[in-house]
Amino acid sequence: MKKYDLDGRFEDFAASVIVLFDKQPKSFSADYLAKQLIRSACSSALNFGEFAGAGTDKDRANKLRITLKELRESLRNLNIQIKANILKKDNAVGILKENDELIRIVVTLIKKYS
Repeated sequence: MKKYDLDGRFEDFAASVIVLFDKQPKSFSADYLAKQLIRSACSSALNFGEFAGAGTDKDRANKLRITLKELRESLRNLNIQIKANILKKDNAVGILKENDELIRIVVTLIKKYS
């Protein structure tokens, strides 16, 4: 079985969101959504890190559920920004794809630990 560096993927996902929004947004709504997206993307990475150190399967599943919640929030935020023309879809294709893949991975892991 191939070992995947999921910790690294979560960190890279959070870092890519930070880099995408490195410039000061031009409006109140853009600023609000950018800050919230950075929080949710980073929170997903941090909670996934907590999953690795959880002591029981129940605790692992709980950390994964929090991670999933934050990933879904990130995806919703990206979609809102694209629909509101705050973010161009072309600039977010890679982040959207990685967000979707991470959601799928976490859902699979939750099934394993639940």
